[in-house]
Amino acid sequence: MSAHEAVEGLKRLGLSSYEAGVFVALQRLATGSASEVSRASEVPRSQVYGAAESLAERGLIEVVEGSPKRYRPVSLDTARRQLRERIDREEARAFESLANLQGTDADTSDDGVATVKGRHALDDRIASLVGTATDRVMLVAWSVDHLPPAVEEALRERATAGVTTVLVTEASSLGARLDDSAVRVIVAPSKPTGGVSGRTLLVDEDTVLLSVESADEDAPAETGLWTAHSDIGHILAQFVHAGMMYGVESEGGWAASDTTFDF
Repeated sequence: MSAHEAVEGLKRLGLSSYEAGVFVALQRLATGSASEVSRASEVPRSQVYGAAESLAERGLIEVVEGSPKRYRPVSLDTARRQLRERIDREEARAFESLANLQGTDADTSDDGVATVKGRHALDDRIASLVGTATDRVMLVAWSVDHLPPAVEEALRERATAGVTTVLVTEASSLGARLDDSAVRVIVAPSKPTGGVSGRTLLVDEDTVLLSVESADEDAPAETGLWTAHSDIGHILAQFVHAGMMYGVESEGGWAASDTTFDF
């Protein structure tokens, strides 16, 4: 990793450009005066003092009194702990504030189509939508990674409550995992030829979620769209239901030839 990349990484962890530049320079120097730090970085000497003072307050460097003052960094393990603790404190403070604000001016309608990016965000949304089911749920989750604990728990809970709950997967191990539940697991020999890797969720008559996975390292691992209790959701649900039933019951589908069920 280059010095520039290190600086950019520290900025993402909450340091200013000057603070990050000073800290990275001190990793190379081990100890240095403001002039030496300035020469080893792109930080003007006049800005080194303030940045160093801030880093010292954060517990990331030590100030050696003298004429001139010299600075030296704490160990990387210590710096990592200091930054992690600060992030944790800020995270707790921010989310406590968000929790207090949540719903204060909410529009609770679910009309329209929403986009969700990132595996964890999609896991949470799928579990939430499954939890709203009153009649039926079908989830197509081709791999084990597509069924995290929160989604599995939601499927089990709805099935126990008497909701028709079906999981379609290529992973036979999921069948064994859910064998002690009321969830119907259909193990497909393979996903459709030319099909995308992702998840499909159908809940009741008007709630649909569709996702695709990306091989691009710079993009979210999974991106999806969903709609609930909307006109477009009702239309999409009919198409999704027809496609799922074709895959399960037709000769040209992707499920085993002897698979039939009422959904």
